[in-house]
Amino acid sequence: MAASRSPRLEAFGVFSHTPPNVARTQKVVLDADAIQRSIRRIAVAILEATSGIEDLTLIGIRRGGVGLARRLAEEIAKVEGRPPPVGAVDISLYRDDAATALPNPKIGPSDIPFDVSGRHVVLVDDVLHTGRTVRAAIECLQDHGRPARVWFAALCDRGGRELPIAADFVGRVVEMESDGRLDVWVDAAGPDRVVLTEGE
Repeated sequence: MAASRSPRLEAFGVFSHTPPNVARTQKVVLDADAIQRSIRRIAVAILEATSGIEDLTLIGIRRGGVGLARRLAEEIAKVEGRPPPVGAVDISLYRDDAATALPNPKIGPSDIPFDVSGRHVVLVDDVLHTGRTVRAAIECLQDHGRPARVWFAALCDRGGRELPIAADFVGRVVEMESDGRLDVWVDAAGPDRVVLTEGE
């Protein structure tokens, strides 16, 4: 059966769905329970590494890391009695391809309502891949102060690094092909899940 095409997209060579000669497989690598266990495990590891929350802050990388940072703060509060401060960074202007990918850049909605200087900051994202997003987030963070230390937590590490960056805290290492896709849904419509899509 021929793939259906959208008249508006056909001019750009874009199919409205995957062409039939491309085999795709999808599987859930983390369901809601597994995600919650990973978040709980990462939260405990963060507390062990930072010796409590006195100087601890969590900063999610928009978009995927913000919900995870809040969930980590909730888990930490169950142990410590209160959550650490939570903020967010937008890396749009700090990407190393910003000049070409963002011809009309606008300042993103970073939200860090506290001083990061001298504090232990845990940057949080849903997936660690090339390392370029983390590099940009660190550069953005440095414009807000000079932390005592920056840590990085990721729900999933899919490999494929292009920069020498590693996660200090990771929920699951996912073995996958370089052309595969890893989609994370946390605090979204429907159940929390991580879905791996690979094609041949």
